[in-house]
Amino acid sequence: MDEIKTNSNFIFDFIDEDLANGVNTRVQTRFPPEPNGYLHIGHAKAITIDFTTAEKYGGICNLRLDDTNPSKEDVEYVDAIKEDIEWLGFKWNEVLYASSYFDFLYECAIKLIKKGKAYVCDLTAEEIKEYRGTLTEPGKESPYRNRSIEENLDLFARMTAGEFANGEKTLRAKIDMSSPNINMRDPVIYRIAHVTHHQTGDKWCVYPMYDFAHPLSDARENVTYSLCSLEFENHRPLYDWFINEIGFEEPPRQIEFARLNLNYCVTSKRYNLEMVQKGIVDGWDDPRMITLCGMRRRGYPAAAVREFINRIGVAKADSVVDYGLIEACVRDNLNENAPRAMAVMRPLKVVIDNYPEGQSEAIEVEINPLKPELGTRTVHFSREIFVERDDFMVEPPKKYFRLFPGNEVRLKSAYLVTCNSWETDDEGNVTCVHCTYDPETKGGDSPDGRKVKGTIHWVSASDSVPCEIRLYDRLFNVENPFMDGKENYLTHLNPNSLEILEGCLVEGGLKDAKCGDAFQFMRQGYFCVDKNSTADKLVFNRTVDLKSSWK
Repeated sequence: MDEIKTNSNFIFDFIDEDLANGVNTRVQTRFPPEPNGYLHIGHAKAITIDFTTAEKYGGICNLRLDDTNPSKEDVEYVDAIKEDIEWLGFKWNEVLYASSYFDFLYECAIKLIKKGKAYVCDLTAEEIKEYRGTLTEPGKESPYRNRSIEENLDLFARMTAGEFANGEKTLRAKIDMSSPNINMRDPVIYRIAHVTHHQTGDKWCVYPMYDFAHPLSDARENVTYSLCSLEFENHRPLYDWFINEIGFEEPPRQIEFARLNLNYCVTSKRYNLEMVQKGIVDGWDDPRMITLCGMRRRGYPAAAVREFINRIGVAKADSVVDYGLIEACVRDNLNENAPRAMAVMRPLKVVIDNYPEGQSEAIEVEINPLKPELGTRTVHFSREIFVERDDFMVEPPKKYFRLFPGNEVRLKSAYLVTCNSWETDDEGNVTCVHCTYDPETKGGDSPDGRKVKGTIHWVSASDSVPCEIRLYDRLFNVENPFMDGKENYLTHLNPNSLEILEGCLVEGGLKDAKCGDAFQFMRQGYFCVDKNSTADKLVFNRTVDLKSSWK
């Protein structure tokens, strides 16, 4: 794996202070995703922070799957999460599950009941919300709040035994219904869910809530720093309350950082799932999605994603990052590392009339001019070639330097050719262009020093490979897809986010290209081989343009 660069940030400052003061003598973090969907670019920031923080201080970072909501979770997502983390270049110390702590968490709940700090409540979810109050008005106590410890223990045991239906009862922490922090107003810590769990099967029909399971799992796991996004800042008093009430002597410290908000994107798993289910995109790994698997399929290098995370840094305040920045990181990486190749997306036949029929010659071209140590690749030149349809015009505008009657252009790395005539079909569409070449200009330079302004790419008719090329653009055409309310985000879909071109041609050396192989197609952009590609039909995805076309 490439070396991962990490800038200094306020999290490191906190840890440095703790280590200097003897608050901690080691650093342990965790990445705790819920396996209810595929990871996206926002998770990449959290992953990078969690793992690089542990790495910086010689500590460990565990992957802990927060599988406390079995109705929305699946092993498919567990496997995908592992694959994405490894693709980004990180390695966990252990793979753990919140469900592995269910027995421990249940004991913690019993302990709270026995301390008089938890009670079984019969209010419905709607009633609990009504009783909770607002940000400006205190809540009111549940009529079941003062049940005896014995009654609460009995009811909780009966909940666990499956005696009650979903939603019929909950276990709530007894804290403070008048707290200015609404999260402290007797939060639910266990609910009934008669659902088979992907890890524990049908052992449980009561499941802990995230705000209960998360801090206690951290503490049980000996995590020293619980790094999380800014929306959990108001949950920190509750996080600390649970740990203190259970009695951990070395509690973890929660530190919050700003989440990653990217314009022209929807990062919510809920809305990504909706787009998948409605067929708006071709699965979670559709190259227009900002899921990690989608970016991987589109051809984004993991190193470029890490560099993007490093560039935006770790901040305390939320902000919106322009999508053009991640594209710039991808472009910079591929410019340096991707082999060059020639591809014609909308082919137009060109016949070099004075080139010998049946002859073909090999031309050696640099694989990547930025890395001469990679050597050269071979392309073949012949009498019949193909160029881009846009590279010929019968009546060109001013400052058009490509093929038109009487004009001389350079065929990249081959010869100078002069356009003489063209053929059309019955509808007047150009079907073939006729040129002559100067045999003294092999390599594209004229021995007499004459200047040629236009250089175009090409592929040989005798040594080219047909393929499909998919031109991807941003999925949404406005910076904030939720600008008219979250329910209307689909009205801002970009109708031109995907264009599929059939009958494209690439140079013959690409015939054995494998899924994920990346190339710079000269004058076109950066492309990679898609997973749908077969031996009989190559399929390329456009990863990013050569230059940004967005303002």
